Amino acid sequence: PARGQKFSRETSRTRAMEVAPSVLNAGAQDFKGSDAKMSIIIGAMAVADIVKSTLGPKGMDKILLSQSGEVTVTNDGATILKRLTLDNAAAKILVDISKTQDEEVGDGTTTVCILAGSLLAEADPLLSQRMHPQTIIAGWRLALNASKQALEAAAWDFNQNPEAFRQMLFKIAKTTLSSKIVHNEHDQFANICVDAILRLKGSGNLENIQIIKKCGGSMRDSFLSDGFILDKRIGVGQPKRLQNAKILVANTPMDTDKIKIYGAKVKVDSISKIADLEQAEVDKMLAKCKKIADHGINVFINRQLIYNKPEQFFTDKGIMSIEHADFDGIERLSSVLGGEIASTFDHPELVKLGTAALIEEIMIGEDRLIQFMGCGAGEACTIVLRGASMQLLDEAERSVHDALCVLKTVVKDPRAIYGGGCSEILMAEAVDALAKRTAGKQSLAMEAFARALRTLPKTIAENGGYDSTELVTQLRAAHNEGRASAGLDMNKGQIGDMKEMGICESFRVKSQSLVSAAEAAEMILRVDEVITCAPRRRNE
Repeated sequence: PARGQKFSRETSRTRAMEVAPSVLNAGAQDFKGSDAKMSIIIGAMAVADIVKSTLGPKGMDKILLSQSGEVTVTNDGATILKRLTLDNAAAKILVDISKTQDEEVGDGTTTVCILAGSLLAEADPLLSQRMHPQTIIAGWRLALNASKQALEAAAWDFNQNPEAFRQMLFKIAKTTLSSKIVHNEHDQFANICVDAILRLKGSGNLENIQIIKKCGGSMRDSFLSDGFILDKRIGVGQPKRLQNAKILVANTPMDTDKIKIYGAKVKVDSISKIADLEQAEVDKMLAKCKKIADHGINVFINRQLIYNKPEQFFTDKGIMSIEHADFDGIERLSSVLGGEIASTFDHPELVKLGTAALIEEIMIGEDRLIQFMGCGAGEACTIVLRGASMQLLDEAERSVHDALCVLKTVVKDPRAIYGGGCSEILMAEAVDALAKRTAGKQSLAMEAFARALRTLPKTIAENGGYDSTELVTQLRAAHNEGRASAGLDMNKGQIGDMKEMGICESFRVKSQSLVSAAEAAEMILRVDEVITCAPRRRNE
């Protein structure tokens, strides 16, 4: 009987465990163990596969069609992932690291996704062999340190003289733009970007570089304009060219300044009193205009509209007036001109005016624009992009912005490495060498890290339509023979010398890509459970 009672108790306990109540709300989902790992690894690999075909100089573009019908044509990894609606948690993590990479250094957004996806793909077989995730992560950390050391050893500082510095900036900009839509004119655009960055004199403030897009012509017609260009019109009857300008930048209502009596009605008993009220409004507006003119200016720029009466007043005084400069434009304009944005005009001595050597109206295509030359902040410049369609111009703007961000990073950290898959193979070989000297299961994780690094040159070769396995094995052999600058020549489909070809990348961008991808993959690999909240009911 005792044995029967014991069996009965065990059976009831087992049954209670099977029907144990869930602490989650009805409709919530809970994935544990291998199911959770499978879900997150597949999600991360799927995101990497989406952007994989855009990597390298032969990468393809994607067309993104929004719900509103807006069309975006791009091969920028951050732009593609930003516009995707994703349901997988790991996929969203990769999107976030891509955004961070874009904000931090401006380029390498596709690289970071592909590398993180490859690391998780390489970890999947190790997990199937019952290797603990913490063991894999420990091996990855050793591999990451070895990769960073190899990358730092391969980098060189080129901040010796201004000419060499400019030449290296040009090579890095050209390499960055070679995978963009402007690659056919990358020499021209690289020079534009380098000249714009050098005008900042090391400040790194990209707000002083304005990009204007104008449909028409071809990308070859794009140019860098010294000074600042404002896409607005000068007031009617006012001078179209002005030298030694003293400029007041303001944000104030310049409509007929109505006498506002809130919560009350004004009753009059004759038409003449209505005329008196209107005249009072006009007098109030003209009094404000006189205060503005008393600042001793010859140019007035306002964020809001300027109505006919004040415009006529400024015309009579010989003051150039520009209305409705948008808020972003007027913020940039005030910093470029060296002035402050004013809202009240009672104390002219407290207002800091902007200056410009020359203001004139220019034509770009069929549009009239206003050009400010010799601005108070001499770093200002404007890049004017021309092209056949707005989609083309939008992608050209993203390309130029990426190149400017990379060059800004290079100015702060003037170290470079060779591109074309050279640095990835260099790091992979260093990790493999360390793995051979490392005992235990961690060496298997390190070998997986090296294979993930070699995925990048393999993907570049595949996107060019070449035999990726053949080229990557040749590249490994070249590095083992001591050719440290060997990389992929995507024009000829063979191994080339990156030093002779001038294919260089920013050390900081590559280092950031490596660290971000490794950290994201490590964070995803630590997950052992995915809990999805119950959807909200309609009646709640």
